[in-house]
Amino acid sequence: MGFWIITVAMAAAVTALLLRAMWRKSETEITDGAAYDLRVYRDQLAEVERDVARGVIPADDGDRARTEISRRILAADAGRSTQASQSGGPNPLFMGAILVAMIGGSLAIYMKLGQPGYGDLALEDRIAFAEELRENRPDQATAVAGLPPFTPPEPPTAEFLSLMERLRETVAARPNDLQGNQLLAQNEARLGNFTEAAAAQNRVMQIMADEITASDISDYGELLVLAAGGYVSPEAETAFRAALNLDETDGRGRYYLGLMMIQTGRPDIAFRLWDALLRRGPPDASWIDPIVSQIETVAQLAGVNYTLPAIGAGAAPGPSVDDIEAAAQMSTEDRMEMIGGMVEGLSDRLAMEGGPARDWARLITSLGVLGRRSEALAIYNNAAEVFAGEPAAMDIITKAGQDAGVAE
Repeated sequence: MGFWIITVAMAAAVTALLLRAMWRKSETEITDGAAYDLRVYRDQLAEVERDVARGVIPADDGDRARTEISRRILAADAGRSTQASQSGGPNPLFMGAILVAMIGGSLAIYMKLGQPGYGDLALEDRIAFAEELRENRPDQATAVAGLPPFTPPEPPTAEFLSLMERLRETVAARPNDLQGNQLLAQNEARLGNFTEAAAAQNRVMQIMADEITASDISDYGELLVLAAGGYVSPEAETAFRAALNLDETDGRGRYYLGLMMIQTGRPDIAFRLWDALLRRGPPDASWIDPIVSQIETVAQLAGVNYTLPAIGAGAAPGPSVDDIEAAAQMSTEDRMEMIGGMVEGLSDRLAMEGGPARDWARLITSLGVLGRRSEALAIYNNAAEVFAGEPAAMDIITKAGQDAGVAE
């Protein structure tokens, strides 16, 4: 109820300001026109007085001129009063229509585009809502059924279509032909038959059995996404998670899981996944351009003030997808404790085995975030000795020290 009171009050206040401006404009137009006429007549009267005093015109002519000008002054003043009385400001019906349009129109637009009755949600409620949305989202078949047929950008030639028919017949007769199914998956995708391409890729994975790779599974998941018009279904999610179980660094798996998180109300998790992909690169990876075009918007949704990093700068692999999702569910205290454990592990590894400048920089920055500035300073000084004489590495270390507040 409070929301509606505030909304109506704001609309009424804006309307009142608009009507007040219109009223004052109307009064100003009346006053300005009459005042101009009166100034002209008074100037003429003063000019007559000066001409009589200089003897330019006879006194009798001056009296007649003064009488005529005085009559015009009285008439102009009376006309101004009559005009103001007749006008009475802007038309009340017109002003009433504006009032109704402003308040009623604002409410109508909100009822169409807004979410009446949808209050603000606490973080815990938002996470629960996103989880429910994720669990109850449509499956692959439902998503595909609601899409129009795909039209390839360039119509295939008759020769290509003839070859495709022969390939389909061959694969149907020899369903365990690995190369045939691989070709079928690739060329069905070229025609925009993504569902058929996914089915062929699924047969490829079955044929490969224990030799299957993360890339093979990601190929299958990506075809499911394309078949669903960019929607990451539960079946596609399962495929990408399977790919990441084989290779935690699989870029497509991380990209599409991030996309799924956006679609189910968790841009915070998507941002962490995508930011790590940008920092890791490589710059020519297929998922880089889609991330670059979207990540700043995702960062805003996640409440992060974000600047695009150097793509493919060689950062160490980030936490796993499961680690990121788990951290997103934690309280601030638990999250800081988890980060502290990761920092200790990284610190021990660098002390025992060493590592690239990026790892040292990550440790320095993390210690700064945890408020352990004395340790950050000690690691910074140690890194400066290790990488002395390496300008590129020292730039990375110095930047980390500045972020942690231990270097100028």
